[in-house]
Amino acid sequence: MNPVFVLAGRLRRDYLLPPLGRPLIDAPGGDLLYAAAGLAVWGGAPALLARVGEEYPQEWLKDFNRRGWDTRGVHILPEPLDLRYFLAYLDPNTPRTTNPVSHFARLGLTFPKALLGYQPTPGDDLRQIHPASPRLTDIPDEYLEARAVHLCPLDYPTASRLLAAFQQAGVTTRALDPAAGYMQPRAWNEVRALLQGLTAFLPSEEELRSLFWGQTDDLWAMAEAVAACGCELVVVKRGGRGQILYDSASRKRWEAPAYPVRLADPTGAGASFCGGFLFGYQQTYDPLEAVLHGNISASLTIEGSGAFHALDALPGLARARLESLRGLVRQV
Repeated sequence: MNPVFVLAGRLRRDYLLPPLGRPLIDAPGGDLLYAAAGLAVWGGAPALLARVGEEYPQEWLKDFNRRGWDTRGVHILPEPLDLRYFLAYLDPNTPRTTNPVSHFARLGLTFPKALLGYQPTPGDDLRQIHPASPRLTDIPDEYLEARAVHLCPLDYPTASRLLAAFQQAGVTTRALDPAAGYMQPRAWNEVRALLQGLTAFLPSEEELRSLFWGQTDDLWAMAEAVAACGCELVVVKRGGRGQILYDSASRKRWEAPAYPVRLADPTGAGASFCGGFLFGYQQTYDPLEAVLHGNISASLTIEGSGAFHALDALPGLARARLESLRGLVRQV
């Protein structure tokens, strides 16, 4: 059976000290899972494209399957692959990924033995392929028949090759959440190559400002410059300030405020937004509706911790929030 939605990215084993609530120790995580949950909030069934090592918990993969997620694209290597990821918050807006020992000590928590020897991995860049990034050979043939694909943050060579492969296969909706490592002025030519023929570009405000550092402070000017490279839609994720949307075809601009909720843990909010966006766009082909879907997915994610928190929401809550948010959108 051919999937409708393909999500490509990386899986992690998360060690998370959130702003509120209990720590998560060796929990399934990664942008890929948060994006999948953001899509599944609306009833979508994502197909996952990723790489894991032989020690990755098989029970987790079985759980993804039980949720109706397609894991045929999760390639299990016949060797270990370190997917550990540590994140601690000093406050809701100050995440830290270094020195886990000091953070556990600060909170009076027992340091988990599984984190011994942990070193943060370098950010994704223009040249080096991350060992956990999916390869072209990992793509099941059925995935190339999908209607929509979204790439979570990946190293540049992987993002470039995957986008080209899905475009050549005729997948009509292609969205990209860029990696911060290559969102730099010196990489403008490479970023421009990714943008050609792209349906939606979904950077954070920080990433977009980094790309245009020293050139302009105007977010709309940045969005227009990105769209001029051949990208249909530019959505800038602004955290607690919501999102802005630029539609290159109509040249229309919108601002959507973040749905007001009590913030417990911002981890994965941007990825969850992207999953909701992909579902909303594929269902309606209305970019503003897509943004609203993503906005609500993110709101459900940040109310708790863990990749699956959004899926525990009360039935009908997402739809109710969607309806109330529509009246708050502003065209500028």
